[in-house]
Amino acid sequence: MELCHGQRASSVLGSGVRSTSKHAPVNPAFVPGARCLTNPASQAAFSQAQAPQARAAARRSAKNVAKPLTAASWVPSAVQPAAEAQAVPEQAQAKPQPVVADLETILQERDACGVGFIANLKSIQSHTIVEQALRALGCMEHRGACSADDDSGDGAGLMTQIPWKLLKKEMPSINEATTGVGMLFLPNDDALEAQARSIVEEVVGAEGLSLLGWRQVPVAPEVVGRFAKATQPRIWQVLISGKPGQTGDELERQLFIVRKLIERSKTAAMGAAAEDFYVCTLSNRTITYKGMLRSVVVGAFYKDLVNTDYETAFAIYHRRFSTNTTPKWPLAQPMRILGHNGEINTLQGNLNWIASRQNELEHPVWAGREGQLLPLCNAAESDSANLDHVAELLVRTGFEPQESLMLLVPEAFRNHPDLCKEYPEVVDFYEFYEGLQEGWDGPALLVFSDGKRVGARLDRNGLRPARFWRTADDTIYVASEVGVLGDVISNAQNVVAKGRLGPGQTVVADLESGEFAETAAISKAVATKQPYQEWVARSVRRLEDLSPLAYPAEAKMDNATLLRLQAANGMGAEDAQMVVEGMAQAGVEPTYCMGDDIPLAVLSDKPHMLYNYFKQRFAQVTNPPIDPLREGLVMSLEMRLGGRGNLLNPGADTYRQVLLNSPILLESQLEAIAKDSTLGSKTFDTSFKAGSSGSLAAALTKLCSDVEAAVKAGCQCVLLSDRASETSLQPEKVPIPSLLATGAVHHHLIRTGLRSDTSIVVETAQAFSTHHAAMLIGYGAHALCPYLAYETARQWRLSTRTQSLVKSGKVPDISVGDAQKNLKKSLEKGILKILSKMGISLLGCYHGAQIFEAYGLSKEVIDTCFAGSVSRIGGMDLADLQREAESFWAKGFPEKAMSKLEDYGFIQSRAKGEYHANNQTMSKLLHKAIGLGSGSKTDASAYEAYMAHFESAPPHVLRDCLALESRRAPISVDEVEPAADIMKRFCTGGMSLGAISRETHETIALAVNRIGGKSNSGEGGEDPIRWTTLSDADSSGKSATFPYLRGLQNGDTATSKIKQVASGRFGVTPEFLVNADQLEIKIAQGAKPGEGGQLPGKKVSPYIANLRRSKPGVPLISPPPHHDIYSIEDLAQLIHDLHQINPAAKVSVKLVAEAGIGVVASGVSKANADVVQISGHDGGTGASPISSIKHAGGPVEMGIAETHQVLVRNELRERVVLRADGGFRSGRDVLVAAALGADEFGFGTVAMIATGCIMARVCHTNNCPVGVASQREELRARFPGAPADLVNFFHFVAEEVRQGLAQLGLRSLDELVGHADYLQQRDAPLAKTRGLDLSFLTTYAG
Repeated sequence: MELCHGQRASSVLGSGVRSTSKHAPVNPAFVPGARCLTNPASQAAFSQAQAPQARAAARRSAKNVAKPLTAASWVPSAVQPAAEAQAVPEQAQAKPQPVVADLETILQERDACGVGFIANLKSIQSHTIVEQALRALGCMEHRGACSADDDSGDGAGLMTQIPWKLLKKEMPSINEATTGVGMLFLPNDDALEAQARSIVEEVVGAEGLSLLGWRQVPVAPEVVGRFAKATQPRIWQVLISGKPGQTGDELERQLFIVRKLIERSKTAAMGAAAEDFYVCTLSNRTITYKGMLRSVVVGAFYKDLVNTDYETAFAIYHRRFSTNTTPKWPLAQPMRILGHNGEINTLQGNLNWIASRQNELEHPVWAGREGQLLPLCNAAESDSANLDHVAELLVRTGFEPQESLMLLVPEAFRNHPDLCKEYPEVVDFYEFYEGLQEGWDGPALLVFSDGKRVGARLDRNGLRPARFWRTADDTIYVASEVGVLGDVISNAQNVVAKGRLGPGQTVVADLESGEFAETAAISKAVATKQPYQEWVARSVRRLEDLSPLAYPAEAKMDNATLLRLQAANGMGAEDAQMVVEGMAQAGVEPTYCMGDDIPLAVLSDKPHMLYNYFKQRFAQVTNPPIDPLREGLVMSLEMRLGGRGNLLNPGADTYRQVLLNSPILLESQLEAIAKDSTLGSKTFDTSFKAGSSGSLAAALTKLCSDVEAAVKAGCQCVLLSDRASETSLQPEKVPIPSLLATGAVHHHLIRTGLRSDTSIVVETAQAFSTHHAAMLIGYGAHALCPYLAYETARQWRLSTRTQSLVKSGKVPDISVGDAQKNLKKSLEKGILKILSKMGISLLGCYHGAQIFEAYGLSKEVIDTCFAGSVSRIGGMDLADLQREAESFWAKGFPEKAMSKLEDYGFIQSRAKGEYHANNQTMSKLLHKAIGLGSGSKTDASAYEAYMAHFESAPPHVLRDCLALESRRAPISVDEVEPAADIMKRFCTGGMSLGAISRETHETIALAVNRIGGKSNSGEGGEDPIRWTTLSDADSSGKSATFPYLRGLQNGDTATSKIKQVASGRFGVTPEFLVNADQLEIKIAQGAKPGEGGQLPGKKVSPYIANLRRSKPGVPLISPPPHHDIYSIEDLAQLIHDLHQINPAAKVSVKLVAEAGIGVVASGVSKANADVVQISGHDGGTGASPISSIKHAGGPVEMGIAETHQVLVRNELRERVVLRADGGFRSGRDVLVAAALGADEFGFGTVAMIATGCIMARVCHTNNCPVGVASQREELRARFPGAPADLVNFFHFVAEEVRQGLAQLGLRSLDELVGHADYLQQRDAPLAKTRGLDLSFLTTYAG
């Protein structure tokens, strides 16, 4: 006899012995109760045991004990009635408080997948469908990945109809119509398993249902990999009979309630162990077999799936590629409704919106039990799991599954020619639900089923492949690629129809009616279920109808007041002239060059606006950024003002909203909104008292309290205003930073469950760039009116200086109205650009999604105003922010009248402005040290001065706040590895030929090849002449091969050992690829992550155009890699292809630091990359929008530390070389990067400086005065550099590294790599850095 898991032998044998078996192969056995024995005479026999619902009830009252069942009593007539319904367990009753989603938790799970389904339209059940699904799943192995053991799959599984035939062989008495089957993962511990089963039994008993028995699912644990086996659960099925008369949808709802109550009870009772107890499915129609398995072993692991009695009319199959190498069994797919291939980019916002309104979700079918279904979502689960939760609620409430996904993942219904032609009715459906439910946006192929229908839907961008075909026997196949059954040729004659899903399209196979429907028919059917056109007409007003566009032709304040307001609200001369006036003039965000070499805001001794303490997040690898130009059709800036209403029971009176075409409001539009009686708008002053300790915190508390009261009283539009005028400018009345006020109100309303009852509009002087606007919207604002920016644009056009420039033809002649229109247009285009970096199409989805990370803000600030945002280094508290806000406001009250704005030098280097690491003093010292222009004669004393310059400079990056310390005694430098070995680790950045001149590009390559390092081609191809070895250099260093270069030597090569490739990159040919030592896939660039390369037309010379296969003078912008590198599995495919075309070359993947990069790098490692490069936000560029240079990407130190730690933790570190790149200028930078985990080190801007760059910062204009970054022949002739100059620099750096290693008592860099315990945080030099905590960087990963 074999004891079932968790069975006390004493219950039958009178012994106290427990089973200790964890993973022994098991055969199926139904168990009518929790304590049981498998009958040795027959695998289908049932042992005698106590009914579980009676056992649970017995704890409460002896009178509820049910009659024991025997094996012979399993017949329909003898099925036991449900126990008397009991009260729901207390811990499962109360409505939960809304919990804000934490980005740190969300970032732990990132994935992409292969998915498909097979369905028989005649609803004929067969084992053939299971066999075909397993075969198709096996062909999806390349769409998945394995852990470091190369055996534990990230997840694979099938969803099918319940295999009643198989189950009835073991339990003939089952009534299919009234029975639900649960597939459960239980803890792999006897006591915890018993507790989990007890919870199930208690909930079932309390609901008045009958638990018919337990069945241990037969598995083969020997096929499970080491990593997966460590967390493998015990897998059981539970059979539950509904209440008398409960069948169909009513039974599905009852089982849904049971599962939700189990989830709430387990959380309350089991604590942390609850995550090992998971109900995969509990349904009368569907069941899921899944696990942390490779595709090819799913059938081997689950013995049921190869049993010919397992029959079904459909099967959904799914293979997961998790970038996290410690994936969990429950997160394997399919889920309960969905199988998802893709990534939801707006997840944090979606979770927060769900949390804020879940207590208001009501429908009569739930009979007041909606509270027991909450919480609806969980940030610790994957995006797929959370989308599945919402879809499941809608389906159980009565929505059809295709209808649910249409409203959750809407197609682009505006300006869609096919839609308007074929099924225009659906426009009103989408427009109505836009007011109730924000979209779950991101690349997605969703396969779904409720057991009655099976279908697939593609997101609005269509960036996931999905093909379908129908055979003569009425079988429908959908797959994310062709050939999954290996019968493309042999079965061709049986295919009667086929196609592919386009953006936003759906197909559905109805197993009840036998019909197969495509998008047009589905959309028409869904859109005509309700009078949506009538509902929209009653529910939605358009802002244009309330207030036509009106641009004032005159200034609204005098110039002196404007200057004071600008200064008091943080606007400097650069902001006014380069940003606001630049946008007003041209209608586009201004472009700049180089990188961001000023201190992080928290390290600066200058006050910074709050926005500067945040960095924009961006998509890389697991999901693609998109191109806002190419994808303009699917992108939208529409927003709604007003309360949301009840999603579950919509109608004509559900909401009353105002539709905005843009979140950027004109002053006249704001006025109309403020006066709108339907919205019940109310304006709140956002200010605090200067000089009073704690007044900012107190003002925020009062603001939130006042807004809460107003919303409870019916206010559907909260206006937060810092508007000040000449009469209201008071030195003691300081405006609360608008971002702080917006975030505080937004999160307070979430916590109080009121957020979906109102909207937030911000009237502010503190928003005048695209980054500012995006942040306000990302943290909760529905719209904003940047009144000071508008006034700045008006006064710029009206100024005498501008009028003179217009007359001279230097500035286009535009009206005052056009200047404001251009400003508005620029902000809108910039917001679209920021959305596209994250792969998001709809502003309504970006709204509240908080796609930022903080650098320099304390937990107090985050929890109060930006809850859920990542802030890993601590920093300023509210008192610090109060001091910074007061220091800005004081600038509006100068002793003498102002004549101009202060130039802070945040963008351009200024003598009295912000510190720039790449400054002229630094470049002069370096040029002297390496002998630039003096025959490459080195000057060691000058390099010492160069090092001293940085030692005395203010800290500007996180590594400046770290000290290298060792417990070892110093050693002689003679014992340290030679400089030549260290220099082999040096690389140069991916600077493209075109962004820099031919002379610069080739000189850098020559120098790096001499030291044994690796230069990088950047994007743009490479001239084949550079692949030859130089043999014609004369004694003066000249060569006919490269007549424009100096300092050449025979044996030199000008090839770039690293050659860059990616989607849409120019100049990539087979010849180019085979002449590489390393092939770099550029996913992101430090200076502008989420965007493609940008080369102004004036820099596209005939030579550059020839290399790039383009036309001279035409601007070149490389698209983001979303058309063929759309996911982690596609990256794996490209890595494979590159290995095939050049087997000798290693493949590197270039990423940019951001929170979660370690998980991404894990995926890249599992995709078989050889090198992972992490770049910092401060990387250089030839041309980029200013907001991208300043506000996207994270510090390289954080990126390297996280990547190293995660790779070590997941046993992947030895697979890859880790390269760091981001503003490195010295040997000390190399030492710190090595301690953080870097093996190799990239130098970008400093390499250009070493070849002659003087930091003129005009790269984007083609006017570089020394020919380093220009394509103009006369300027290139001035190029001063020679290869030996850069070689000298690298020698100095290597020797500095050797000296540092000797001081640490180390003999090689290898001894330092990854030893963050050699790093200690230095004392904070500034008051606002006293709260910094760099323990994240000083943590030793082992």
